[in-house]
Amino acid sequence: MTLPNAQTIRHMVVFDLKHPRESAAARQFLEDGRRMLTSIPTVRNFGAYDQISAKNDYAYGFSMDFASQADYDAYNDHPAHMQFVRERWETEVTRFLEIDFRLPTDPKGEDQQ
Repeated sequence: MTLPNAQTIRHMVVFDLKHPRESAAARQFLEDGRRMLTSIPTVRNFGAYDQISAKNDYAYGFSMDFASQADYDAYNDHPAHMQFVRERWETEVTRFLEIDFRLPTDPKGEDQQ
Protein backbone atom coordinates (compact mmCIF):
# COMPACT_ATOMS: atom_id res chain seq x y z
CA MET A 1 0.00 0.00 0.00
CA THR A 2 1.42 3.38 -1.00
CA LEU A 3 0.51 6.40 1.07
CA PRO A 4 1.00 10.02 0.05
CA ASN A 5 4.36 11.33 1.27
CA ALA A 6 2.69 14.46 2.61
CA GLN A 7 0.76 12.60 5.31
CA THR A 8 1.86 11.28 8.67
CA ILE A 9 1.69 7.55 9.32
CA ARG A 10 1.05 6.26 12.84
CA HIS A 11 2.52 2.79 13.31
CA MET A 12 1.18 0.85 16.29
CA VAL A 13 1.72 -2.65 17.61
CA VAL A 14 0.24 -4.38 20.66
CA PHE A 15 1.97 -7.47 21.96
CA ASP A 16 2.61 -10.01 24.69
CA LEU A 17 6.00 -11.02 26.02
CA LYS A 18 7.25 -14.36 27.28
CA HIS A 19 8.18 -12.55 30.52
CA PRO A 20 5.70 -12.11 33.39
CA ARG A 21 3.71 -8.89 33.16
CA GLU A 22 5.45 -5.94 34.87
CA SER A 23 8.57 -8.03 35.52
CA ALA A 24 12.08 -6.60 35.35
CA ALA A 25 12.61 -8.46 32.06
CA ALA A 26 9.43 -6.94 30.57
CA ARG A 27 10.47 -3.44 31.73
CA GLN A 28 13.90 -3.98 30.18
CA PHE A 29 12.33 -5.02 26.87
CA LEU A 30 10.24 -1.82 26.77
CA GLU A 31 13.21 0.35 27.74
CA ASP A 32 15.46 -1.31 25.17
CA GLY A 33 12.77 -0.90 22.52
CA ARG A 34 12.50 2.80 23.31
CA ARG A 35 16.28 3.26 23.23
CA MET A 36 16.90 1.31 20.04
CA LEU A 37 13.89 2.45 18.02
CA THR A 38 14.15 6.13 18.91
CA SER A 39 17.76 6.05 17.68
CA ILE A 40 16.30 5.77 14.16
CA PRO A 41 16.15 9.31 12.73
CA THR A 42 12.71 8.99 11.08
CA VAL A 43 10.88 7.88 14.26
CA ARG A 44 8.73 10.60 15.84
CA ASN A 45 6.47 10.58 18.92
CA PHE A 46 7.54 7.15 20.14
CA GLY A 47 5.60 5.65 23.02
CA ALA A 48 5.85 2.37 24.95
CA TYR A 49 2.72 1.46 26.88
CA ASP A 50 1.10 -0.93 29.32
CA GLN A 51 -2.26 -1.92 27.82
CA ILE A 52 -5.09 -1.60 30.38
CA SER A 53 -8.37 -2.18 28.55
CA ALA A 54 -10.45 -5.15 29.69
CA LYS A 55 -11.59 -5.44 26.04
CA ASN A 56 -8.07 -6.30 24.85
CA ASP A 57 -5.89 -9.03 26.29
CA TYR A 58 -2.55 -7.86 24.88
CA ALA A 59 -0.20 -6.58 27.59
CA TYR A 60 1.95 -3.87 25.92
CA GLY A 61 2.11 -1.50 23.00
CA PHE A 62 4.50 0.61 20.94
CA SER A 63 3.38 3.61 18.90
CA MET A 64 5.35 5.92 16.65
CA ASP A 65 4.79 8.36 13.82
CA PHE A 66 6.50 8.85 10.48
CA ALA A 67 6.30 11.98 8.33
CA SER A 68 5.93 9.98 5.13
CA GLN A 69 5.86 6.53 3.58
CA ALA A 70 9.53 7.00 2.70
CA ASP A 71 10.33 7.64 6.38
CA TYR A 72 8.37 4.54 7.39
CA ASP A 73 10.20 2.46 4.78
CA ALA A 74 13.55 3.82 6.03
CA TYR A 75 12.60 2.74 9.57
CA ASN A 76 11.70 -0.78 8.43
CA ASP A 77 15.04 -1.13 6.63
CA HIS A 78 17.16 0.58 9.31
CA PRO A 79 19.84 -1.65 10.91
CA ALA A 80 18.71 -0.72 14.46
CA HIS A 81 15.14 -1.83 13.68
CA MET A 82 16.29 -5.04 12.03
CA GLN A 83 18.59 -5.79 14.98
CA PHE A 84 15.81 -5.16 17.52
CA VAL A 85 13.44 -7.46 15.60
CA ARG A 86 16.03 -10.20 15.21
CA GLU A 87 17.55 -10.10 18.71
CA ARG A 88 14.61 -9.11 20.90
CA TRP A 89 11.25 -9.19 19.09
CA GLU A 90 11.56 -12.64 17.55
CA THR A 91 12.89 -14.15 20.80
CA GLU A 92 10.70 -12.43 23.42
CA VAL A 93 7.35 -11.53 21.82
CA THR A 94 4.82 -14.36 21.93
CA ARG A 95 2.10 -12.72 19.83
CA PHE A 96 1.29 -9.31 18.37
CA LEU A 97 -1.07 -7.24 16.27
CA GLU A 98 0.34 -4.49 14.06
CA ILE A 99 -1.70 -1.66 12.55
CA ASP A 100 -0.82 1.49 10.64
CA PHE A 101 -2.97 4.59 10.21
CA ARG A 102 -2.70 7.59 7.98
CA LEU A 103 -3.39 10.58 10.22
CA PRO A 104 -5.94 13.03 8.86
CA THR A 105 -4.86 16.57 8.13
CA ASP A 106 -6.84 19.71 8.74
CA PRO A 107 -7.63 22.09 5.86
CA LYS A 108 -4.35 23.93 6.52
CA GLY A 109 -2.47 20.66 5.98
CA GLU A 110 -1.40 20.25 9.62
CA ASP A 111 -1.47 16.82 11.26
CA GLN A 112 -4.39 16.04 13.55
CA GLN A 113 -2.91 14.14 16.49
